[in-house]
Formats: sequence, structure tokens, C-alpha cells
Amino acid sequence: MDSFVKRARANGSRIGCFNKQKEDKMPQGDKSAYTDKQKRKAQHIEESYEERGVSPEEAEKRAWATVNKQDGGGKKSGAGRKNSKSK
Repeated sequence: MDSFVKRARANGSRIGCFNKQKEDKMPQGDKSAYTDKQKRKAQHIEESYEERGVSPEEAEKRAWATVNKQDGGGKKSGAGRKNSKSK
């Protein structure tokens, strides 16, 4: 056994427990939290990248990263969210 592991166990540290996924988290790659408009936008961006010679997998990653950057992620609603209109 590695000396690091021995010292960590002796100190009561838990090794490798930080990679466990919580059950209440949305699985990675789930697009259900996006609006139809965001999905269309991502599809258009993805097609644009593919036309420029980017692989389909990379094009999809870049498209969703662009949508997230522009729109701040999926659907936004709930308490504390106000309209941008000022009184």
C-alpha cells in the first residue's frame, strides 16, 4: 500500500469518495432542462461547426457550450427571478 494511502487512512481521511454522483443530480448530457429555442439554436450552431470540418462529437460539445455561455444554461424560472422591466 502506498504511504500516502496509509497516512490518509490513519488520519481518518476518505480517499476516492469525491467522485460519487448524488442521486438528485441531473445526468450529464441531459438536455431536458433546455427550451425548444435553445435546442434549435444548439442544432444550428452544431451544423455550422460541422460545415467547417469539426467532428460531429466536438461540434455538439461546442454548440452546447455556446448556448450555455450565451443563455446561462437551461430554463430559468422560479422565485427570485424578476422581469427586466423597470417600474
